[in-house]
Amino acid sequence: MAWLRRTNDRLRPLDEAAVYARCHGDRDESVRIVKLPPRRARYDLLASGEEIRRRFEERIDAREPDELSSPATP
Repeated sequence: MAWLRRTNDRLRPLDEAAVYARCHGDRDESVRIVKLPPRRARYDLLASGEEIRRRFEERIDAREPDELSSPATP
């Protein structure tokens, strides 16, 4: 079947305008392409996972010995 394939048919990259035209037909003036700036971080993390783990260990180490052995009473 390779002999039926034309050798000069190559896929070319399509730009956004060509893709839109293939999917939706011609554009009218109500459709325009807008370039958006890159997204910024949504929030800044207050602490990393390692910092949270370290602080948790510090809290455990700071507890009194009787808090460790006494069962929780309702």
